[in-house]
Amino acid sequence: MSRIGLEQANAIIAAAFAKGQALALKPLTVAVLDAGGHLIALQRQDGASILRPQIAIGKAGGALALGVSSRKIGEMAAERPTFIASLGPISAQGVIPAAGGIILLDETGATVGAVGITGDTSDNDETCALAGAAAAGLKTR
Repeated sequence: MSRIGLEQANAIIAAAFAKGQALALKPLTVAVLDAGGHLIALQRQDGASILRPQIAIGKAGGALALGVSSRKIGEMAAERPTFIASLGPISAQGVIPAAGGIILLDETGATVGAVGITGDTSDNDETCALAGAAAAGLKTR
């Protein structure tokens, strides 16, 4: 597989929402981007606040832009806050330095996209992102 399509993106979202429901999390918003950073699918659960789509896209887009998870970007922000803060204005999707954005890999290890989730704690967002990726048969970074 060299790219992620709508069917697989929707499978990621469905599994992430199911994980969130199983954990009784707050309403989630999930964005799935292809490897070029283009939005494939975005869904937000009822009750999710209005800025959540941009945050989810920023988590996924930032991960793609820097080649690491948004959790790692958060760690980088603690070490080099000025550098990470400077990326937002030059990134089309923004860069959100908090867990919940992961890179999606195919069976060969090639990047096929990213998923970003927001709505609950960052750790819980990331748990749901990992569940979505696993359900779609994708590896993560």
